[in-house]
Amino acid sequence: MQRLRWLLGLVAAALAFGAGAQDYPARPVKIIVPFAAGGPADVYARFLAQRLQDAMAQPFVVEDRPGAGSVVGTEAVAKSAPDGYTLLLMSNTHTVNESLMPQKPFQLMRDFAAVAPINYSDLVLVVNPEVNAKSLPELIALAKAQPGKLNYASSGPGTPYHMAGELFKAMAGLDIVHVPYKESSGARTGVLGGQVEMMFDAVTVMNEHVKAGKVRALATSGKVRSTVMPDVPTLAEAGVPGYDAVIWLGLMAPKNTPASIVARLNAEVTKIVARPDVQAEWAKQGAVPMTMTPAVFDRYLADDIVKWERIVKISGARVDR
Repeated sequence: MQRLRWLLGLVAAALAFGAGAQDYPARPVKIIVPFAAGGPADVYARFLAQRLQDAMAQPFVVEDRPGAGSVVGTEAVAKSAPDGYTLLLMSNTHTVNESLMPQKPFQLMRDFAAVAPINYSDLVLVVNPEVNAKSLPELIALAKAQPGKLNYASSGPGTPYHMAGELFKAMAGLDIVHVPYKESSGARTGVLGGQVEMMFDAVTVMNEHVKAGKVRALATSGKVRSTVMPDVPTLAEAGVPGYDAVIWLGLMAPKNTPASIVARLNAEVTKIVARPDVQAEWAKQGAVPMTMTPAVFDRYLADDIVKWERIVKISGARVDR
């Protein structure tokens, strides 16, 4: 009789576990983006939210909550109920911040559950047209001739734009000054207006400014040339061997969110990024879809934390730079 009760309890638990995913979502879901509007995270959060809403028949609402290098919005998600109704649109800013900001009020792998990756894209190193450098070797020579004189913009400490610049400084042996803005749009405007000489920016956002001649593209950051900028060499090709830095995006939930809900979200996101029309649209922008199970994405995050911990140490990057 005891064994029968145990088996019945096990069956009931399994049915309840499955029901959580079947009933989810029963009300609107919020996706918090801890970055400012207009950047890649905001753009792709809204892209994904619309398609999740279509697939799951409930509103998916994007809320931009920037501040403190992504800490403000991320902390809000960490403190949310683990019920699948508050999600985090995150990037490799978060894996960098594990070593760059060790005193923040949360830990990524302790306080969040991996849901699904979304996509990645190369960065492009651009300079204002007034800068006397038409190639990466010329920029490196200019920076070495004027140590501490040239500036590079970023959207804040720990962001891919910041770390790409720090990695460039370390690998090319340069003394250039980091100018952190509160958001990527401000950094972009600074370079376009000539207040700052250069920046690393996502090709998905900066490509239109390059085409318009508002900035000069000197190199892209990936291992191979960007499909949307095939005439622009990679940094590795143009004078910084071994350089590789991209921006990627993913979705996480508060820790202890039911595994059935995480699995459901993962399945829906995977379906979306695997759609031929989505892949074709993203290819035109320079974004490459990423698909992983929650377990594989969890390992990917852990490995990325280790990778950027090494780079933070090598570069000497600090949050006050």
